[in-house]
Amino acid sequence: MTINRGNMIEIGFSKFWTDNGVLYCQFRNENANYKFELDTVKLFIKVIDKLCNGEPMPFLVDSRDFQGVFTREISNLLATSPILVKLRISEAFVLNSIGIKLVITSYKRIYEPITPFCVFSDMEAAKKYCIETKNKFYGSD
Repeated sequence: MTINRGNMIEIGFSKFWTDNGVLYCQFRNENANYKFELDTVKLFIKVIDKLCNGEPMPFLVDSRDFQGVFTREISNLLATSPILVKLRISEAFVLNSIGIKLVITSYKRIYEPITPFCVFSDMEAAKKYCIETKNKFYGSD
């Protein structure tokens, strides 16, 4: 189910919005057996494209309390989507579990080692990183 609330779009357990030139993605699924479907991830990409409106942005991905599985196909799609490649300046992942940290670092090492990223346990530190990478990208640091 997709809910559009202006600058925020909700899809199932996920929310996407922009603020101050940063794209926020929040995932809050607690079912360890949950598997992202390909059609859902394609919808995520369309939503991200719409929210960014062609403007490259840092992505802040809040995966605190997230559980679930990404298949190889979905990981590859997220890494190589031409839409995401042109929009991603950097990625900041906010986590509170070692399991998700291992998933993210493995994904970045295997599928998408190009985009700069950092892992945080603190939302404010992740926001600061995003603003710094945005300013550096646009030459205003």
